Amino acid sequence: MLGKEGERVEASLIQDMCQTIVHRGPDDQGIYANGHVGLGMRRLSIIDVSGGRQPIHNEDKSVWVVFNGEIYNFPELRRELEARGHQFYTLTDTEVIVHLYEEIGADCVTKLRGMFAIALYDERRQSLLLARDRLGKKPLYYAQQGGRLYFGSEIKAILAAAPSLADVNPEGILQFFYFGYIPDPYSAFRQVLKLPPGHLAEYKDGEIKLRQYWDLPEYGTHDPGSDDACLQEMEEKLAEAVRMRLISDVPLGALLSGGVDSSIVVALMARASSSAVKTFSVGFRKQDFNEAEYARMVAERFHTDHHELIIEPDIAGTLDWLTHMMEEPFGDSSMIPTFHVSRMARQHVTVALSGDGGDELFAGYDRYVVNLKRGRFEVIPSWAGRLYRNHVYPRLPSEVKGRKLAWNITLPSRDRYLDGVSFLPALNRERSLFSDEFVERARGYADPFVQFQRYYDEAPAHDQLSRLLYLDTKTYLPADIMTKVDRMSMATSLEMRAPLLDHVFVEWVTSLPVKYKFRDGTRKFMLKKLAEHLSIPSAVLHRPKQGFALPLVHWMRGELRNGLLQILEEPRTLERGYFRPKAVSSVIDEHFRGRRDHSGVLWLLLVLELWHRNFLEAQPRRCASEIKLPASVVSDGQSPQSFASGERTS
Repeated sequence: MLGKEGERVEASLIQDMCQTIVHRGPDDQGIYANGHVGLGMRRLSIIDVSGGRQPIHNEDKSVWVVFNGEIYNFPELRRELEARGHQFYTLTDTEVIVHLYEEIGADCVTKLRGMFAIALYDERRQSLLLARDRLGKKPLYYAQQGGRLYFGSEIKAILAAAPSLADVNPEGILQFFYFGYIPDPYSAFRQVLKLPPGHLAEYKDGEIKLRQYWDLPEYGTHDPGSDDACLQEMEEKLAEAVRMRLISDVPLGALLSGGVDSSIVVALMARASSSAVKTFSVGFRKQDFNEAEYARMVAERFHTDHHELIIEPDIAGTLDWLTHMMEEPFGDSSMIPTFHVSRMARQHVTVALSGDGGDELFAGYDRYVVNLKRGRFEVIPSWAGRLYRNHVYPRLPSEVKGRKLAWNITLPSRDRYLDGVSFLPALNRERSLFSDEFVERARGYADPFVQFQRYYDEAPAHDQLSRLLYLDTKTYLPADIMTKVDRMSMATSLEMRAPLLDHVFVEWVTSLPVKYKFRDGTRKFMLKKLAEHLSIPSAVLHRPKQGFALPLVHWMRGELRNGLLQILEEPRTLERGYFRPKAVSSVIDEHFRGRRDHSGVLWLLLVLELWHRNFLEAQPRRCASEIKLPASVVSDGQSPQSFASGERTS
């Protein structure tokens, strides 16, 4: 943090902030407190395990940095900087940041290839630089209050220094209802903001200035000329991204879901590794949601040291703990299997590679296909659509089938997509669920769709699908996928790396015409061609997409029915003023009677209430490292399976 000029920031305060994020860095702690400046770091030691303690400084100790993440091109940067006369005192990747800053200032971040959240203090200029990586893999929050600037990798760290900042932001909660997450720059707290991906902030003389240093390039500008040429370029670039992420001084492995993306990463890791790759997967007893058999096929094909866990998690205990860890209401239920597979992997490795990013780059989601197919409804006159949405829809009973579909197909393409990815748009389609007071209050906030509409309208693309890919890469990818992966892996002190989101590879994929991503109804067209080329089993490639899905509908009508879901109708919950009590009861009744599958909506309501109870009302609370982790039940009472599926052959 930076205090007011003339005041002293005590090291004990920075220590308190660090204690809230011990899970992110259990190996070491470093603090720099000098006058009104305080920097602190909890370290998960990956590179230069014994000598890389942060904060790191330059030669004359006028520049200090704390940094969360990994810089994969640091060896080349170090050689260049040493050639220019800079002297290094560690072997860590962090040190290149201070010397790069000495050379080119804030633009040093443009030279970094990796994932990062950076706080750098320049003693001479009396200024602070905050920077976040291009695609939002690492989080960075900040807040200004009383002439002070607070910042941290998690909101908990900021609240440890300034508890009064725990003031709920209703606009952020409105965003959560719409999307199941809170997109940047909003947070669940009024004065706490997220630094957007690809941005840096410079703080000097009590004023903070943000600027964007990176964005996705224009879509469709580079055509390799043929599928074979495209395949060759793709393999070379992705193999390089994987190789860079194998740099580690600690054990390393991969999360293997049994899907195309993670299978490609494992195949390229196996090629580049001299020993069997350690792979990790989880599954469920419900076969409709169990991908473990596909992960096993890939593990056997590439002779990995595979570890598999079939879980029946303690949902109540897991949710209680995770809703504290998340700090904000977060509705992606796949955080539960992500947490459990991260937890299992951490028993064997400190770093794991994942396949995140393939869907946003190569049009892998079902919703892209649905949106394109519904283009045929654009013949409906706009006046007829407005008539239905404004006057007919509100009068139709909720049990009428097709009422929401009719709402959706009467919208123009852009808004049809946004409606399709939203859960509870309180200002239009789902007003009946919310109290009159909340709706009236929400009308005073910006429509959550506006920011998303702007991304779509201003996308550097000319075709509809590319605009959708750009939109999701700016919103859903960092605010949902990357947030989930970072929080769940860091909750178990596991570092996650995503080769598909290497920014050089991302820029190349973005430049490709749509035909290489989506062709004749086939999503991830060239990515699947690469998978075939790498000999990934055909059963993995030609099956319906599952994602990291949970058996929510079963849990909601089973384990959760007489437990957690009851809290949704408790006076304590309803008195918060978000919902109409009768509407909540109706949703629950329709779900349990089997008339509608409301599991997604009920999950959002449940997560919100548990966040209120487990995080918000628990402030101040013990740091996460002192809270007992939830238990999980392993299939048949056995330990996780671990097997080497054969000697790796070159």
